[in-house]
Amino acid sequence: MERRVVLRALMAAGGAATFAAASPKIAAPEAKADGQSRTGPLRVHIVMFDGVEEQDFIGPFEVFSLAAMLAERGVDLRYVTTGQPGTIRASYGTVVQVTEPWAPQNADVLVVPGGGYTHRDAPGVWAEINRGVLPEALAAAPRAGLMISSLCTGALLLGAAGLVNGRPCTTHHGALDTLKQQGGVLTEARVVDDGDLVTAGGITSGIDLALWLVRRELSAETATRVEAILEYEARGPIWTR
Repeated sequence: MERRVVLRALMAAGGAATFAAASPKIAAPEAKADGQSRTGPLRVHIVMFDGVEEQDFIGPFEVFSLAAMLAERGVDLRYVTTGQPGTIRASYGTVVQVTEPWAPQNADVLVVPGGGYTHRDAPGVWAEINRGVLPEALAAAPRAGLMISSLCTGALLLGAAGLVNGRPCTTHHGALDTLKQQGGVLTEARVVDDGDLVTAGGITSGIDLALWLVRRELSAETATRVEAILEYEARGPIWTR
């Protein structure tokens, strides 16, 4: 299986390009961002809200669910919400029961999906930004040992929380200007790994985000086995420091 090229940023001082420049580099994918070895299952919380894009949360859920069965360490995977546990209605009408409350102190990885970017008056990321509860909760979440990740327009929720300011990041191509306005350093890659902040591009890139995190936090073997079961070869490039 052809391995993806992993990119390392070489920021061009004073450059006017939309994206940060980068040069190829092969990563050490099993190295932990904080240099620490961890025990117990990898605790992954996928953040849910009304208007969330179906593929944004289902793609990572599928990958981490398979990893939970394959990895020796295991995965404790949960849907969580900042509201009262109950049902949420996704972008195309799918109803999902979310039983777990917001508890980032009990997570190793937060996954923040997007949805609803093109409809400011409908449920989705704009409604969550305007309401303010989720961005405020995200702003208070960072701590040692917690990785916060996003895919698609979920990055704008991180931006509203002040978490992308001055950080390499990406989002759906249609929302790049908004992410830049929020202070993000736009980086041309499918997944941008800046240690405790990992962002991915639009919609289907959530599969690649989750596969990268499985590779990074569990093992390359587990990620490869998940790819084989899904009959999906992870796409790149991946940017990492």
